[in-house]
Amino acid sequence: MGFYKLVKKTFEKEYRERSPLYKARLIEWRKGGPVERVNKPTNIVRARELGYKAKQGFVVARVKVGRGRRKRPKPDLGRKPSKSGRFFSPGKSLQRIAEEKASTKFPNLEVLNSYWVGEDGRFKYFEVLLFDVSHPVIKNDRSLSSMIGRGRAYRGLTSAGKKGRAYS
Repeated sequence: MGFYKLVKKTFEKEYRERSPLYKARLIEWRKGGPVERVNKPTNIVRARELGYKAKQGFVVARVKVGRGRRKRPKPDLGRKPSKSGRFFSPGKSLQRIAEEKASTKFPNLEVLNSYWVGEDGRFKYFEVLLFDVSHPVIKNDRSLSSMIGRGRAYRGLTSAGKKGRAYS
């Protein structure tokens, strides 16, 4: 068994068994903010599958997204009868919402991809891979230079966005 396969199996086992390490991570993440920069990916195998490279210009952010339906703001004045419900389901996945949150937090970076890292009763946690479009190392990388564009997350050009638009 190769190294990456072993790491992948270990990560899956941690989640299935709800190991103390996994629980400690969730407790720590819940106390943190909605978007936090991380030094290195939690699941390195999944990050590399999605295009992460340990080089300058790459940033990893962990995003916390509330589970369940979204809450519509309370109307200040009158409201239309069709808008009577306080809760609604947005037409996009929580993963896509996480990518958009990360893109808003880091306006100079573009979203490459994202993956799930954990969940508890109230939140789902995703790690979003971002890259700096103006960094010389990224500009010279052929695999990334084709993706240089503004607002990839908002236009649904990431994997989660394409799934939401029924492209895969």
